[in-house]
Formats: sequence, C-alpha cells, structure tokens
Amino acid sequence: MRAVPAGSNRPALSALAAGLLVTVSATAVQAQSATPGTSVQLPSITVEQPRPAAAPKPVVGREAPARTAPARRRQIARGAGPARSTAGRRPQPAPAQAQPAPSPSFAPAADPALAARQRLEALPGGTAVVTRAEMGEEGNPTLSKALRTAPGVVVQDFFGGNDQPRIQIRGSGLQQNPVERGITVLQNGLPINRADGSYVVGLANPGQAEAIEVYRGYIANRLGATALGGALNFVSPTGSSAPGVNFNVSGGSYGQVNTGLQAGFRQENVDGLIQADVSRRDGYRYYNSSERASAAANVGVAITDEIKTRFFIGYTDLGFDVAGPLNRELLAANPRQVFTGPTVTPYGAINPGPNVVRDRPRRETSQFLIGQRTSGVFGAHLVDFALGYTYTDDMFRFPISAGVRTTKGGDFTTLLRYGYKPDEASLLPLFETSAQYTIGSASRGYFNNVLGAQGSQFGSGNLDASTLSLYSGLNIPLWSSPFTLSPSISYAHATRDYGDTYALPTRPTVAFSPARPYTLLPNGAVPNQDSSYARSYDGWTPSLALSWRPAPDQFLFGAVSGGFEPPTHDDLQATINGTPNSSPGRPNPAAPFAPAAAFRTPDLKAQTATTLEAGWRGRQENLSWDVVSYYSWIDNELLSLRDETGTSLGAINARRTTHFGVEAGFGAKLTDWLSGRLAYTYQDFRFQDDPLRGNNRLAGAPRHIIGATLQIQPAADWKIVGAMRWQPEKTPVDNMNTLYAKPFAVFDLKTEYRVSKNFTVFGEIGNIFNERYASSTLIVDVARPDQAVFLPGDGRTFYAGLRATY
Repeated sequence: MRAVPAGSNRPALSALAAGLLVTVSATAVQAQSATPGTSVQLPSITVEQPRPAAAPKPVVGREAPARTAPARRRQIARGAGPARSTAGRRPQPAPAQAQPAPSPSFAPAADPALAARQRLEALPGGTAVVTRAEMGEEGNPTLSKALRTAPGVVVQDFFGGNDQPRIQIRGSGLQQNPVERGITVLQNGLPINRADGSYVVGLANPGQAEAIEVYRGYIANRLGATALGGALNFVSPTGSSAPGVNFNVSGGSYGQVNTGLQAGFRQENVDGLIQADVSRRDGYRYYNSSERASAAANVGVAITDEIKTRFFIGYTDLGFDVAGPLNRELLAANPRQVFTGPTVTPYGAINPGPNVVRDRPRRETSQFLIGQRTSGVFGAHLVDFALGYTYTDDMFRFPISAGVRTTKGGDFTTLLRYGYKPDEASLLPLFETSAQYTIGSASRGYFNNVLGAQGSQFGSGNLDASTLSLYSGLNIPLWSSPFTLSPSISYAHATRDYGDTYALPTRPTVAFSPARPYTLLPNGAVPNQDSSYARSYDGWTPSLALSWRPAPDQFLFGAVSGGFEPPTHDDLQATINGTPNSSPGRPNPAAPFAPAAAFRTPDLKAQTATTLEAGWRGRQENLSWDVVSYYSWIDNELLSLRDETGTSLGAINARRTTHFGVEAGFGAKLTDWLSGRLAYTYQDFRFQDDPLRGNNRLAGAPRHIIGATLQIQPAADWKIVGAMRWQPEKTPVDNMNTLYAKPFAVFDLKTEYRVSKNFTVFGEIGNIFNERYASSTLIVDVARPDQAVFLPGDGRTFYAGLRATY
C-alpha cells in the first residue's frame, strides 16, 4: 500500500479520509486506503501530500511539488497498490523482508507505498496490507491464496473456485451457513455488504485489487464497520497508478480458464482505468463448476488545487455449483464424489446429509455498483464525502430442506468524514470524525426445490434495513514523549424489518420417499403463519488505546475496546422443519398436512464484546514482525445452528463466550536471493458455562493456522515460490465437540519468469503431494460420526499463464 509522501502537510487528513472510506490504490495505497492516516478516499480519489519541491510536476494522480499551489494543481489522488513504472509494467513481487523503518521524525516516507504502510502500522490495533506484488500471479486466483500471509484472517475454501469460502476474523460470523456476516467488506472505500450487514464474499475479486487492507477488531470502527470481526478493503488501481495496457490469460486443471484486461490513462488533470476479467472452471468434484465475469471502471478529476473527485462503476456476475459435504468414509475413499443423501436401513437412517445429486444446490449472484467520492484539503483540514449504490440479484438454490431463495434489491450508502491534522510530521490526525448511513430494501421469495428446479412458492416478503455509524477519535501526543493516547467513541443504530407478503392461507410442501429418494410423495400444505418482524438495535462502543514508539522502527500498543454487531436478516429469519427429503414445514415426509412452521423469526439481541489487545510491530535489519494478542468477552454471540442432517434450526444468542487469539506475521530476507514470510493465527473460542455445551470450543474454528512462503530469486527476472498451508490440530465440527476434522498440510509451488519488458510467464503446481483433506466443514450443533459435514479441498493441480503489459 502507499502513503503520503514525506514532508506532505496533509497526512492526517488523508489518514482520516482513509479510515472512513476504504480504498487503496496502486500508486497510492492511501488514496483508496481506509486507514486514518492514509488518505481516505474513495476508489480513486487520493488525497496525498505534495512531494518535495524537487520532485517533478506530476501528471494526473501524482503528487505535486512540495507546498506550491501551482505545482499541486490538477493533482489527482492516486489509486492503490504498488508503484508502477511510467510504462505501466506490473511490479515484481516484493521480497518478504521487512519494509524500511520510518524516518526518525516519524513523518510519512517519500515512497507512497511505504508511507501508506507506515500509517496503517501506526494504528493501535490489528492491521495488515497485502499488495498485488505480494499476491503474485495465480492460475487459480482465490481469496484464500490472496490472504494466506495475512495473520488473523481465516479463509477456508468451500469448493475451490470462485465460490463462497468461509472467511472470518476473530471468530465473528464463524457459524453462519452460508457465511455472510461478521466482517465489513469494502471495495474502493464503500461497502459491498447489504444494509443489514450481510454480504456475498464471492463478489470480492482479489484479481482486480492493487492491495487489500485488513482491519481486525475495533480498529475497523473508524471505517463505519458494525462487525466484531473487522473489515477488508479491496483497493482498485487508477489510471495514475497503473497507466498502459495489461492483459493476462491462464488455465489448467479441472477446466480452469482465466482472462483479464486492464487499461489506464492519465492526462492533465484527468485519469481513468477500466478492468474486465472472466474465469470459469469445471471443478475438482463431479458437481463443481463455477464462473465469474467482472468489469469495473473509474475516472478521477482534479477540480482545483484543493478539491478532487473520482467516479467509479462496476458489475460482477457470479455463479457456482454447491458440491456439498461428504462424510469421513466417502472423503477418504473418493473426495471428488458428491453426496446422495441418507440411507434407510431396517434399523433407521444412517449417513445423514443433503442429496446433492437430486437437489443440485447452486448460487447465482450479480451486483451492480456505482459511486463517487470527493475530497477537499484546506490546510490542516480534510473533508471527504462519498456516495455509493449497489443493486444485488441473488438466487441460492439450497437443498430441499431450505428450498430456493431469491433476493433482489438495492442499498445506498453516504459517508462524510472530517479530519484535523495540524502537525504534518505526525502519521495520524489529531482528530477525526465520520458519519456513514446505509439504507436498503429488497424483495425476497421462497420456493420449493423439486429435483433441482424452482417449484411452488411458499413465502414472500419485503426486507428493509438501515445502519447508521458515527465515529469520533483523537490521537493525542503525550507531551514530547513517544507516547500517543487514542480515545474514541462509536455509535450505531440499526433497523431490520420484514413484511410478510405471502397472502395464501397455506404454504405448500413437497417431499420424497426416504427409502426411494427420487420418488415424489403427495404434495402437502401447512397453515400460513405471519413471519413479519420489526427490530431495532443501538450500541455505543468506546475504546482507549495507548501506543509507544521507542524508536522509529518499533511500535507497541495496548487497547481496551467495546464491540457491537446487530443480526442480519438471515439471522432473524430461517426456514425450518425440513429434512434431507422434505421441504420446510414438513418434518415428517409421510405426513403432508401435519401442522408445522416453515419459518422461525427469533427475537435476537445484538452481539457485544469487550476486548483487551496488545501488539508489537518492529523491524531490525532484514527481519520484521507484527504480533497482536487479544482476549474478548462476548455477550449474546450470534450462532447459526443446524441439526445432525445439516438442516437449519435458526439462529440463537449464546449466553456468554470468550475469544482468545494471537495474530502474528514475520518476514525475513535471508540472503540477496532468498526471503520468506510466515503468518500464524491462534484461536481458542469457547462457551462459558453454557447449560448444554459447558466450556466447549465453538465449532469450526481451527486452533492453529500456519501459512508460510519461501521465495528464491535466482535472477532479477525469475523467481520461485513455495507455499504451505498447515492446520496441525483437529478442528471441532459441532458445538458439542464430538466430531472433528483432521489436521492437514498442503504444499504449493509456483514460478514466474519475465521473458522481456512486456511478457511474463508463470506456472504453478497446487497440492503437490495430492493430500486428501477437508478444507472446511459444515458447522452443526450436535453431530453424528457418519454425518456428511466435510468439504474436500482440491487435489493436485497444474496451472500456467501469460501476462503482457504495454
């Protein structure tokens, strides 16, 4: 990521803006950074500090000579990501060694990428930056690969393609199935979450990001986040950060094909960039295809010396088959197969789980996004204003127990931020405040799943939601000492309303014979029960942090903070009383007219937390480290429960839980040609004296997650990278801690070679040793040993590709 140049007089304002709007760009991570201290600007608006007077006058998007208004004229905030040459060549992946230490004055470094990283690291909380160079070239680009060296971010692949992996930070949203809560996901500074906080993680495209900013825990409050886990900000490049044309094509195992095009320009006070990519694959398993098409564009204009604006637009179309889980026996025998449901024996049903072959679960989602961001810098004052709108069309064909769910609607976000930074040598503003308001509505339909097709409708309604987030914070230097006191306060108000519009007196049901699972039983119906609700939630979240910089390359902090996260509509409404062979409202397939509710609408409370955390970041010669430890006391943690067949039981509030963790990242440059990175995440999440679950571990959270990369650079144009993903301990699948996923270690090897100034070739071998393992699992409350809950990871794969830049 990039930061403001050294000597700029607006870093604080930039930082403030960055904190509010999360966007990071290629040339100036701060331009789209969400970090206070980094210029917070929408997608491409970069409020960067002017460079020293000796610097040449920038074209669009570059910083102007130091402090001369004429020189700053027409300067456009740059995008995010690593710096690029004027020829637009893609930067080579950076070595894993630590970044150079900041200057003794603590002022932002002259290099934009380093300056932005400095501002992020100056925040008294868990943060990380993953740049495009660090992600490298991928034949099968996935979110788990992009974030594998980001400590504290746990990404578990579900089906291996452009699907919906399980992603969680500090355990928030861990048990949501499908996972759609717990973190705020932003793109170029504005959320892709719906107004109720839910999101489709497959819409986040790491292949179109120049950098990904990670904010763990309370530090994301300044971005308008209302999630205990934190926030991820995907920063797009701009025409200033990535001029020229860039084309790539790659492919490989299991029908994988990827193509991408990017073109950027800058001229006078205007820059612009367009991106498009298409990917598809047949998949490792027999019912496992996925495809994604995505296009985006942004244009930046320097209106005056002080005011800059950027417009952006994007569209993503995502689809993937839900291959479903296997039981342990089938996973070991053939992980590529898909499950066919329970087996009826004279002694009862065994091997509970969904019939994927019959029900053909699938998700198809599209999202249109448009936004604008304007930033003004007036001396020590920075004002940032942004507007954004998303329209999402989402169809999820669940197994028969939940049916087909359709959701169509739009969400509007407005954001206003102000920052005050009288000391230009400071990395953070003295004062920052922001207000973000998101409001949205959608229509929802529920249909029965009949042999993988949309059947009779059994429910419909209107979803309305709004979330107001207010934040104010100070960064007070304590006299002339290297200590900074950072108090802050956040307030959130959220509404969640559902109006049931289903007017018929009964809700239809369907069922198949458990003994002959492809034979339909007579249709049934159950009485219609109104499932409308109106909920509102309010929460204050204060925090107090103390940081200490004993030397320019050492930073220590401690913080105590509150946390607040309201439930989403998917928490507040669940389809229930289905089975692997019958629809919601029909717990007994043979009793088509037995009264049973099809929906459950629990009156849930918001989950809240009190967290203590401390961290130490440092660099010494060729070593760097970033270690954060936290302990959270959580009240009313939101848990999404499922029975032994995987059928939803609805959400509950756990009485009290605790989350303890360690998030550690290390980098080392061992020699001129050998470097490495290590990310270690420790998680111990537990119930506290729960009447049913005692002090058990929360299901689905691996205790140890280790990601490591080792890079060999035999020549300037050639590199070889080995990567490892290792979970050395078994992970509970159920909250009763009776069934566990086994430990695993997966090794990958890839290489890149720059053939010429314009062409780079790359190749990769994934899962070299063809490990058979569960990359993730379903999460249930009480499991059976023969239950289908394990989601197989990809076997050995081969990929190759070509990138051309002009």
